[in-house]
Amino acid sequence: MSRWRTIDIVIAAVIAVAFGVIFWAWNILWGATGGAFAFFPPAQTLLYGVWLIPAVLAGLIIRKPGAALFTEAVAATISALLGAQWGAVIIPQGLVQGLGAELAFAILLYRSWRLPAALLAGLLTGVGAAVFDFFVWNGGYDLVDYRIPYALLTVVSSTVVAGLGSWALVKALAPTGVLDRFGAGRERALV
Repeated sequence: MSRWRTIDIVIAAVIAVAFGVIFWAWNILWGATGGAFAFFPPAQTLLYGVWLIPAVLAGLIIRKPGAALFTEAVAATISALLGAQWGAVIIPQGLVQGLGAELAFAILLYRSWRLPAALLAGLLTGVGAAVFDFFVWNGGYDLVDYRIPYALLTVVSSTVVAGLGSWALVKALAPTGVLDRFGAGRERALV
């Protein structure tokens, strides 16, 4: 059950590389939208959840210990190699984010793949991201006016975008047959 098949490795790598490229584009969008959130800068983190999708998505599809961590870490590494403006610091950041989703799936003993599991994985991935950012990126900002709202909105974004979004993506892909080699494809109803 927990032993990785070749197809698990390939799909995890494909998800990671695809999202590493998406991250590269999302990094540009993040930089371009800063002005739109000048009224309340922490609100920009409502866009954050996209960076956390690979961890939850890979966990829901592959359903093996390490899938969330591996996929998020490789996606972050690809993003760094493509020239992310934050440099190599995003590699350990990806590890911390992937650990959040991995923790959620481990808490559920890698046996639950329904919507609550996806939401928990999204939430804990967001907690990992928020804690990392709280100390690494946002240490110089005001605690009440910036850091706490930033952290809370990161968790909201990750729960909705990465948690609910990944679950919806798996649910939409399952009937196509593309996931038939995985438990996610054999379970047509993931509610």
